[in-house]
Amino acid sequence: MTSNDRTPEQQKLADLLDGMSIGMLTTYGPEGPRSIPMARQDIEPGDTLWFITGRDTRHAAAVDAEARATLTFSARDSWVALTGRAEIIDDTARLEELWTTLAEAWMPEGPEDPNAVLLRFDIEQAEYWDTPGSRVASLLSFVKAKVTGDTLDADHGSLRP
Repeated sequence: MTSNDRTPEQQKLADLLDGMSIGMLTTYGPEGPRSIPMARQDIEPGDTLWFITGRDTRHAAAVDAEARATLTFSARDSWVALTGRAEIIDDTARLEELWTTLAEAWMPEGPEDPNAVLLRFDIEQAEYWDTPGSRVASLLSFVKAKVTGDTLDADHGSLRP
């Protein structure tokens, strides 16, 4: 799916995620729910997110045991919640393609490190909230809501990509 094939809601989601590089991944393995911060490497047009991680981590073991996972992202005036399926992928070529200096801070041996793997997250459902505009615009919207009794001016969407 290219950006031209996306619905307005899918494009809004992609635009919001483009500005949010760190998300909280929640896994549901044998230890129960566990959340950790993860640095997003890429968003494929088909609404797949990629992360670099270690094969020997607790969250990789949790994903191997239970693919169901959630991701949440936030920025100053917007929030995204994703549910989907995660999978550990051992693909050196793709790992080299997605490798960054940030990943090197965690795995100094580089993409050739036998412990370095990819975590693929396929979005099944997404929800977003966005309060467009500056901080002043958000404050004015809040004041308007308090005075009029209306709800805060925010863009909200829910979709299944």
